[in-house]
Amino acid sequence: MTVLIVGGSGFLGTELVRQAAAAGYLTAATFATRPGSSREATWYDLDLRDGDRVEEVVASLAPCLVINASSGSANWAVTAEGPVRLAMTVAKHNCRLVHVSSDAVFSGTRVHYDESCLPDPVTPYGAAKAAAETGIRLLAPDAAIARTSLIIGGIQSEHVRLVHDLATGCRTGSLFTDDIRCPVHVGDLAAALLELASTDARGIHHLAGPDAVSRHGLGLLIAQRDGLDACRLPEGLRVATALPGALDVRLDSRATQVKLRTRLRGVHEFL
Repeated sequence: MTVLIVGGSGFLGTELVRQAAAAGYLTAATFATRPGSSREATWYDLDLRDGDRVEEVVASLAPCLVINASSGSANWAVTAEGPVRLAMTVAKHNCRLVHVSSDAVFSGTRVHYDESCLPDPVTPYGAAKAAAETGIRLLAPDAAIARTSLIIGGIQSEHVRLVHDLATGCRTGSLFTDDIRCPVHVGDLAAALLELASTDARGIHHLAGPDAVSRHGLGLLIAQRDGLDACRLPEGLRVATALPGALDVRLDSRATQVKLRTRLRGVHEFL
């Protein structure tokens, strides 16, 4: 059986490629700029804005499963329209689709969010992610959509990289004490996505860790794990800046967690 990892050269995509290949899947993966380093996958260039290319790749592979782990930031054509285009194509070819979404679809007004909560984004990125969810649910109703939070692992994680850069003076800035999320380990998330894909689950699911922590608190844990000087991590308040976005968003993943064998560890356990 062939599994196609869209965005396979990214941080999450790389781990999905590794785990899919280890599980015995014939693994294909896509990239936007350059292929990943894994030799466990066959690599295909893919721009989700190009409908003809999406059709070409999916039709040629006829995968049993497509996992969309791509990230286009706030680019509407990539992050909102691209996944919808992909959903139309996989539905046409009768492929299983699992789409990775984000806690950015929420404003933080109610703090705690389970799968029944409706999106109310406050940033262009969140709006694009929410639009993608809506389009996918309409065009590929059997698809599973998995919202997640900050994805943590090694230095390839942008959040870990930021902490290292701040602690070593390579970058300026602050880690906010009032910006709270529920981080998840990249290995746990990839395993949960593959397990979710193996079921008949459809609709919205939450895959985040059970521990809520601030960006600064997360930085302290990363510094402790990696032997960095935590005293060099500057702290600040996001509310005191003009930066857009939610402050406190805590994904409640309990309803999804009880359906899975994969355990999503809290940040205080895996760091």
